[in-house]
Amino acid sequence: MANKLELTWYGKDEPIRVEPRLLIENTALSNTAADPDTQNMLIHGDNLLALKALESKFAGQVKCIYIDPPYNTGSAFEHYDDNLEHSQWLNLMQPRLELLKHLLSNDGSIWISIDDDEGHYLKVLCDEIFGRNNYVNTVIWEKKYAPQGNAQWFTDSHDFVLVYAKNKTTWCPNLLPRSNSMNAKYKNPDGDPKGPWRPDNATISLSGGQRGAQYARTGYCENIYELKAPNGKTYLPPQGRCWYYPEKRMMEAIAEGKIFFGKDGQGAPQLKRYMAEVKQGATAMTIWKRDEVGDNQEAKREVRSFNSESVFATPKPERLIERILTLATNPGDLVLDSFLGSGTTAAVAQKMGRRWIGVEMGNHAYTHCKVRLDKVIAGQDPGGITKAQNWQGGGGYRFYEVAPTLINKDPFDEYVINEAYDADMLAAAVALHEGFRYQPDSSLFWKQSVGNESSYLFVTTRHLNSIYLDSIKDTMEDGEYLIIACRSFDSGLDKAYGNITVKKIPQMLLDRCEFGKTDYNLNIVHPPVYDDEAEEEEQDE
Repeated sequence: MANKLELTWYGKDEPIRVEPRLLIENTALSNTAADPDTQNMLIHGDNLLALKALESKFAGQVKCIYIDPPYNTGSAFEHYDDNLEHSQWLNLMQPRLELLKHLLSNDGSIWISIDDDEGHYLKVLCDEIFGRNNYVNTVIWEKKYAPQGNAQWFTDSHDFVLVYAKNKTTWCPNLLPRSNSMNAKYKNPDGDPKGPWRPDNATISLSGGQRGAQYARTGYCENIYELKAPNGKTYLPPQGRCWYYPEKRMMEAIAEGKIFFGKDGQGAPQLKRYMAEVKQGATAMTIWKRDEVGDNQEAKREVRSFNSESVFATPKPERLIERILTLATNPGDLVLDSFLGSGTTAAVAQKMGRRWIGVEMGNHAYTHCKVRLDKVIAGQDPGGITKAQNWQGGGGYRFYEVAPTLINKDPFDEYVINEAYDADMLAAAVALHEGFRYQPDSSLFWKQSVGNESSYLFVTTRHLNSIYLDSIKDTMEDGEYLIIACRSFDSGLDKAYGNITVKKIPQMLLDRCEFGKTDYNLNIVHPPVYDDEAEEEEQDE
């Protein structure tokens, strides 16, 4: 049996047991005045914890994921040698990508910005997680416009965007809007009733497809023949090519005016390519120039428009994200960015009529993301894609914090329930751990969370005795099953009834995940800051 090809590193096989946390809305920071029903989410907290919190509700629902993770440039880490540094970065990415895959819809796609420092390792890692057969392409984005005078070897003028589909066999990107320059190629000098057209080659290659295979095998092709023009001249297709149509259809096309012979009728045959026949959009290419989608300097100008005192180190221009969302989504689709940074993805999604979820762990959630999105909603953000999208403001979002850990240790080194959790929060958190839906019944108090049509979860902080348990049993119907999670219970109650399972909190949860950890990110102490204004000076001649 052949050996499996895979990327290995220190710590890969050490699983991270992430605690499912609640997301608690901070209503004071939410912006819902213009849209009380908004479900857009701005989340502050470690993105691995946030993704785990989103998993139960949003699995299989996100149409497009865009992330711009740390590039691991070598200047961002402390106390690591080079080999371990790469391992740390891969350990950062692996569990997040696994959760992101789970959140993607079957017709969804993920787009990841990266550069040469980890780009090729990331490609192999994504092949493992998403499947090599679901790799779509790598986009090259021109982020700088001028040579860097102090570059040691080459000016680093581009980044990559890796593109994967959840299922490449069924995923298809949208077309880009046709540009004015594309449409300008089509004219109608002869008043053709079929509308504007452009001249195109009347021959096609013999090297590919079924026609090419037949020609290679037999030396015959029905599209090779001597073509007699209306003026009496004869033409043969060039070596290695054949006419666009078989002879009979070619004569019909000439009669229809679809094949013409120059302005004066004396030239070689050409095909009329009508605008109505071509795609009403353009297929995206893999090289995205700065004049099409913006560059680093444009992105920094956009950030300065709402926070001039603290320009985010590595923002992306709104036009770049607009291009991605145009290709990957339609209005109303759900977009997720778990490395939100300065809030670009959320701002663009808002202006384009997409639903969105953004996660940012740092103070940027307050100083950049919230400030930016409040301006977008108020219609006070004139930059970016505002004009192109005719954005006038509107919409809203809800601001969430990742809840603290559910279980702590007391001074005696014993596991106890976090005092920050009230009864409702505790019930909802345990339900999340157990895979139940927190949905308290209006009449029966023990029908607190629902698993399926006949299974329920009840969480209580009281001591469970036989009298209390019997009172619950008396209200249960045949076929119903109940799990009771409590602080403690009388001996033997866990075996009292076959359709009631009694467990202690926190013992029932301790083997599920690790508690108390709040930060799963790298120890980034000196994030790289790119001063493009200084770097992008023309070299001396």
